[in-house]
Amino acid sequence: GPDREGGKTWRGKVGREYSVEEGYQAAQACALNMLASLKVEIGELAKVKRIVKLLGMVNADPEFGDQPKVINGASDLLVELFGDKGKHARSAVGMGSLPNRIPVEIEMIVEVE
Repeated sequence: GPDREGGKTWRGKVGREYSVEEGYQAAQACALNMLASLKVEIGELAKVKRIVKLLGMVNADPEFGDQPKVINGASDLLVELFGDKGKHARSAVGMGSLPNRIPVEIEMIVEVE
C-alpha cells in the first residue's frame, strides 16, 4: 500500500475521500514503496530485467469506475523509471475494502537477473 509516503497516512476510498488524481498519487506512492522493498531484496534496481505484471486494487466507492486511471500512477512511474523494461501487463480492479482502509494496493511481478 501507499502508507506513510511523504509523511501522509492514506485512509479512505477513491471516489469518496479521494479523487482520481489523489488515487493516482497513492498508486505512485505504492510503486515507490514496492521499489524500495525490491531494492532491499535484490541489492540494486539495475538487476531488474523487466516489470512483468501489476495487479492494482483500488478501494473504491461502489459507483466508481476509473480504477485504470488510478493504477496509471504506478504504471506511468515504472515506465518513466525503467523505459521499455517498465512496460507490463496489468489488471486494475475495484475492491469493497482493503486492509487498514488504504485506498490502493498493488502486487508486482518482476523478472530480475
